[in-house]
Amino acid sequence: MPIQHLAMISVHTSPLAPMGGKKTGGMNVYIRELAQEMGRRGIHVDIFTRRSYADEPQIDHGLGPNVRVIYLSAGPAQALSPDEHFEYLSEFTAKLIAFSTRHSIHYELVYSHYWLSGWVAAKLKEVWGTPFVQMFHTLGQMKQRILSHDHLPLPDRRIITETELMGKADALIAATHAEHTQLVWLYRANRRKIEIVPPGVNPERFHPLPRQIIREQMRLPLDKRLLLFVGRIEPLKGVDTILHALAILRDQQPQALEKLCFLVIGGDLKDTHDPEMIKLRQLTSDLRLDEQVCFLGAKEQALLPSYYASADAVLVPSDYESFGMVALEAMACGTPVIASEVGGLAYLVKDGETGYLVPVRDAGVLASRIGLLINDPQRSEQMGRRAAEHAKTYAWSSIAERLLTLFADVLNERRPGLNRRHSR
Repeated sequence: MPIQHLAMISVHTSPLAPMGGKKTGGMNVYIRELAQEMGRRGIHVDIFTRRSYADEPQIDHGLGPNVRVIYLSAGPAQALSPDEHFEYLSEFTAKLIAFSTRHSIHYELVYSHYWLSGWVAAKLKEVWGTPFVQMFHTLGQMKQRILSHDHLPLPDRRIITETELMGKADALIAATHAEHTQLVWLYRANRRKIEIVPPGVNPERFHPLPRQIIREQMRLPLDKRLLLFVGRIEPLKGVDTILHALAILRDQQPQALEKLCFLVIGGDLKDTHDPEMIKLRQLTSDLRLDEQVCFLGAKEQALLPSYYASADAVLVPSDYESFGMVALEAMACGTPVIASEVGGLAYLVKDGETGYLVPVRDAGVLASRIGLLINDPQRSEQMGRRAAEHAKTYAWSSIAERLLTLFADVLNERRPGLNRRHSR
């Protein structure tokens, strides 16, 4: 029997939040796009998230047919860091159960995202007996390993909770083979529970566009080589590495830098106390890059295809990415990507074909790869065409089909005499 009602949980961030905010990134896109694809197939999807602002509605129908975003009041109606949500998870769970009871909705399956949501899904399983599938998007153990010694360690409760969820979840979704290995190696997860299903991309929204025409419409420089970063403004994203690379490029090829513009999408320009934004602005000034670098702040998802298509290259020099949604979206728009050879990026970007892979925090190599692309438009165009073709294999319609097959297997395992997924 196919799923009729699916609950998706994203406690700490709404799928409707603009891209590049403190809590928004690839996970938000994943939840939103997958829910819409499920909705188009006639599945009723309720996405539960915590109310962070007083003016958020209880129910938002903005994602289209059969999809609702439901804001639950748990804790103060204000923005919180992910870890600050933990003490309100019991209240959030109670509100979710009350909503389901009040509206007489039975969810056949729960799909939870990030460790906080997994905690809620496990409690729902205790109360309802409803199976849940867990996707972490980022892992505490991995972040712990890449944080420098001057950062505080992640709370033990995150890693403890993640470890417990490995056993409680009915299935675990890994975005890549690398994440599959991390789940088994770092958490001793049951291999039979893990399915590798990557995130997807919407080819109707993200596809190649005529670069010069889009730049005119976006009022972007027509005579510059344009580099783009999209993401949260946080140390792990490596924006400072890009700035150092541009400074190296200036020293090596001053004429190239004069024709270059670097756009940074992410962060809150009104927040004058954001330490990472303050650091990046100061570094921009110290490296004498003010004429080349422009901080644009967070942007709505609807604007991103135009920015991607306008760029000559998108830069993703992260210390860690479980997948790399920005890279996939940029590739779908026909733009080559220069990315760190980490996590999902190492699988997604084909080095020398759809872009370049570079060592983490190696500004020198990053500078050389930027130089290759901005000095050779033909190479950039060829890579862009290959990137767009490669991205087509990640269409959300295919990804949703794979997940629905997994969901059906999970539900069948709950019925006596059936154990299809583990017997393959």
